[in-house]
Amino acid sequence: MEISRSTALRRCTCFLLTLLTAIAAQAQKKEISQARTILKSKRGVEQAERLMTNLLKDSANRDNKRIYELWYEAVLQQYEAVNEKLYTKQRQDTAQFFDLTRRLFTVAEALDSLDMRPDRKGRIAPEHRRQNAEQLNKFRPNLFNGCTYHVRKGDFQKAFEFSEAYMDCARQPLFTGYHYDSLDTRMPEAAYWATYSAYRMNDPVKTLRHRKLALRDTTKAMFTLQYMAEARRQLHDDSLYMETLRQGFSRYPTGSYFFPRLMDYYTARGDYGQALSTADRALQVCDTCQLYIYAKSTVLFSLERYDECIALSDTLIAMNDSTPDPYYNAGTAWLNKALKLHPLREKKKLRSTYQQARHYMERYRQLAPDDKQKWGPALYRIYLNLNMGKQFDEIDRLLKK
Repeated sequence: MEISRSTALRRCTCFLLTLLTAIAAQAQKKEISQARTILKSKRGVEQAERLMTNLLKDSANRDNKRIYELWYEAVLQQYEAVNEKLYTKQRQDTAQFFDLTRRLFTVAEALDSLDMRPDRKGRIAPEHRRQNAEQLNKFRPNLFNGCTYHVRKGDFQKAFEFSEAYMDCARQPLFTGYHYDSLDTRMPEAAYWATYSAYRMNDPVKTLRHRKLALRDTTKAMFTLQYMAEARRQLHDDSLYMETLRQGFSRYPTGSYFFPRLMDYYTARGDYGQALSTADRALQVCDTCQLYIYAKSTVLFSLERYDECIALSDTLIAMNDSTPDPYYNAGTAWLNKALKLHPLREKKKLRSTYQQARHYMERYRQLAPDDKQKWGPALYRIYLNLNMGKQFDEIDRLLKK
């Protein structure tokens, strides 16, 4: 009976595939056997790990539970060896120790997902979950320590990865029954370090990823809100940026971050009503804080409430007479008051007003000699209206330069 060429080709292909599968299975069996021998000897266990990770490069091996079991054992032996050296204060790579810790969790979680697959009859009977979970629960603090270690070293990418690995245990089926999300009091701090690390990496999306949990760390919540605000500003989300600033200011009214940015936001948009309300709320908390008093005096100036602006500037000067800005605010307020006076009908009052402006602006010049663009035009106008020829000529020459 004659066999067609296509049939012969198919048979040949099937034979080759069968042969290749048999060869691959034999190689797999050999490498698994070799890894077992290495692990029994407890020497060169890094090679046992390489053998298993090389097998897993072939997608056909990725459902083989025995490979993961040996891989886990290989990493565990490395971990215990390094841990012993650290415990006996022998010289050892601390970063390597933390990397081994994280790898143990990665391998165990992969093994657990295979271990929980139902058999042909639909039964689930995990071999390793209880033992591995008990063991890794003891090692888990080292994921947190690995995070803070990398924060100190300035490796924020690794710090972020370790903090996420620590938190991720709460959702892993491997740790069912441990209830890390409700019982582990360090979870909020781990979330804070993830938030901080992402902020330092200038990654706004990751900065916001764990914000809710991070805010539960009350000792660092003020900083978490700052990182959240910066992330939302980077993402150009003005409404949430402002919401975060308001929340931060409400919780931490004396903090140096939220109040100035709220004031800048309102004044840049000409919303002086909200700016004044914010300054008043701040002063309710601290009525002697110079920043808040100065901010309110500036808003009052913008609202053309010059007498109130001058009064607050005088308060600041009484508190600290070497700070220049209150003198400028008061001097400019007096100048603007002069503009409202009639030059012929109110000559005496006009002169007195310019004299007041002179007092503040000359002191401002003394305290901020480099700010010629601010005090120069002001003094030019003051000396001109007070007929002070010598002083006027000096300012005129300075401005022409």
